[in-house]
Amino acid sequence: MFKNKILLITGGTGSFGNAVLRKFLETDISEIRIFSRDEKKQDDMRKKYNSSKLKFYLGDVRDLNSIKDVMSGVDYVFHAAALKQVPSCEFYPTQAVKTNVLGTENVLNIAIENKVEKVIVLSTDKAVYPINAMGISKAMMEKVAIAKSRNCTNETTICCTRYGNVMASRGSVIPLFLEQIKNDREISITDPSMTRFMMSLDEAVELVLFAFKNCKNGDIFVQKSPAATIELLAETLRELVNKPNHPIKVIGTRHGEKLYETLLTREEKVKAVDLGGYYRIPSDDRDLNYDQFFADGEKVITEADEYHSHNTNRLNKTELKKLLLNLREIQLDLKHFKVIK
Repeated sequence: MFKNKILLITGGTGSFGNAVLRKFLETDISEIRIFSRDEKKQDDMRKKYNSSKLKFYLGDVRDLNSIKDVMSGVDYVFHAAALKQVPSCEFYPTQAVKTNVLGTENVLNIAIENKVEKVIVLSTDKAVYPINAMGISKAMMEKVAIAKSRNCTNETTICCTRYGNVMASRGSVIPLFLEQIKNDREISITDPSMTRFMMSLDEAVELVLFAFKNCKNGDIFVQKSPAATIELLAETLRELVNKPNHPIKVIGTRHGEKLYETLLTREEKVKAVDLGGYYRIPSDDRDLNYDQFFADGEKVITEADEYHSHNTNRLNKTELKKLLLNLREIQLDLKHFKVIK
């Protein structure tokens, strides 16, 4: 699929971009373009991977001209650039809109203009029933992508992937818990019964590749993922690093935080296609002239249930421990704690 092709990753210096590089650099892909605004991380990646296939472009998805510079000749785009931190987006929601919504529109417009074959837009479970600015901006990002796919008249295919908590990714709770243990501070958890989907970075890449292979314009793809409570995650991590009695402190639910995250709404679950390990949500390709919008409804939606981290497969401690031990990031941390050599 990627032989002699050029792949662009926006926000490519992040956790997802690094995971893609680990998978792709040894393949017969022609070129991978990393587009981001962080020159230090680009320099770190340049030195780390030292590959002639890797090209770096400094720019911002908010800046149309910088996207034009990087998009020429590109075959495929993985759009990962985003503001992702819930607290910062809460205090600066306009910045979230500029990057997550308007920035996405910029990327899609230039991709369509350059007749890019496929664009995969990366979204989050926080876009479903959003209660914070980050989730709201990501929900709008999905709407922009679907609207562009609906109105796109050339050969560009646009679809979205939506996934939950990516374990050990930058800014996630696992590095925080391990850092607290390292520094002999209490592990701070919000609500012990709070659940989150558990997904590895490699699985996030696999979801994008699955969408790439199977998408039609306007599709959203979701991977079926297990979940665990925050309390179980904290207890399991302290056991892994041989600190089973390290203190845990319950601090209460933070501003903009949910008890559980949802990957499919009731409305989406009704029309979602079950593909085994994934759901495919096909785009609604009707226009404003359809009757059901004004007069007719669907009883089946009323009777449906959403797919969320409280009703998915719940991991026990043994299963979660096995999942964590397979993460390269956790393996590195275990070396730091001298649990493994």
